[in-house]
Amino acid sequence: MAGRSRAATSCTAALLAVLLAGGMAAAADWRRDWATVRNERHGFLIAYPSEVFQQASESRTDEGRMLFSRDGKAQLLVGAFANEEATTLEDYRDYLMQENYAGAHIEYAPMRGKWFVLSGTIGDREFYERVSFTCGGKLINSWAMIYPKSERRFYNRVVEAVARTYSPGAGRSGNCD
Repeated sequence: MAGRSRAATSCTAALLAVLLAGGMAAAADWRRDWATVRNERHGFLIAYPSEVFQQASESRTDEGRMLFSRDGKAQLLVGAFANEEATTLEDYRDYLMQENYAGAHIEYAPMRGKWFVLSGTIGDREFYERVSFTCGGKLINSWAMIYPKSERRFYNRVVEAVARTYSPGAGRSGNCD
């Protein structure tokens, strides 16, 4: 919707600001204003503000979703897949750094036992990617948000809110089947 008016954009921004502020009213009705991506096979789920992101077309696979901001400038990528090659957390992080973020300025990159985050800038874009290894490394769950650097203030708040909803999966039964 490239032709949205400034008033409509401001209204959307104001609505999201209220939702992200964490007030009691916003917390009580977040399910009405947010959509959830739930992957039954891999067991993960994540929610996102439907006023900001929408799915362009139905996914052909249950391994991931690609959502776009209504103006098409930002993306939310969500996915999970089997780690058939038994890649280590460190090796997968190195792979992403080389393939997706070569030349990026990394601003935040914590790494823990079963997960890592890569966040920074590349050109005129900002990115935040969270990767979790579950089921003893048999499943890789991840989500990433990529957005214009010029809209950093707005999207950084969206990233924080979406991150609070993310739950990496453990397979269909929840027992890493």
